[in-house]
Amino acid sequence: MAYDGTRYAGFQVQPNAPTVQAELERALSAICDERVRVTGAGRTDAGVHASGQVIDFRTASALDGATIGRGVNALLPEDIAVSGLGPAAEEFHARFSATGRTYEYRIRNAPERDPLGRLREHHVDTALDVAAMRDASRALVGRKDFSAFAAGSGGVRTIRGAEWCSEGSLVRFEITADAFLRGMVRAIVGTLLWVGRGKIDGAAFAEIVDSRQRAKAGPSAPANGLCLIEVEYEIGGRRASREPSDREADE
Repeated sequence: MAYDGTRYAGFQVQPNAPTVQAELERALSAICDERVRVTGAGRTDAGVHASGQVIDFRTASALDGATIGRGVNALLPEDIAVSGLGPAAEEFHARFSATGRTYEYRIRNAPERDPLGRLREHHVDTALDVAAMRDASRALVGRKDFSAFAAGSGGVRTIRGAEWCSEGSLVRFEITADAFLRGMVRAIVGTLLWVGRGKIDGAAFAEIVDSRQRAKAGPSAPANGLCLIEVEYEIGGRRASREPSDREADE
């Protein structure tokens, strides 16, 4: 499923605030004619988007996945959409069964902002040294304590990849890990922007990674540039990403 997180206080239900989970549960409960509770693979924060979020829910409804999906999309607001529904194994859990997650962060690195991309990209008007940011990112890969980038409790995570690429004035950062600490990706991006602006070098960035101290890292990058683009699962001995097919979900 996908959503534009601009007007939501995050994925997870919160009192007195609009959330993606609340909208999903409202629509699913109406279509299934029973109270439905949803679990998401990633509990994205306020303003963060998703193009590859995965959810699970249980229902006694006799409707098939395609029918439920069409009905839910008809009831959801225009900034949320379900792209596919199918049966899953009884033990499947969208969050705890996931073996990997990939986030993308987009930066528009140009003197002028892009009005059409403002909700999806962080605008940086000063030139960034993307090569230096790419080199510094190598210090992230591996199993480490990433408390320096945690909003709250820290912990150990395994980062499998962290790559920067440029497409004209659009600069993209993709990072894949087994799981992420709260606020981790935005704090990493904010600190790597220090590298791109020449405030610190790659060695200093590596020291921040090893420090386990949030106070040493940079400010969190804005939420609008961040998107959950992929969730991975091991299903039947094979890795499935984004939306597993009905056959894979049955296995």
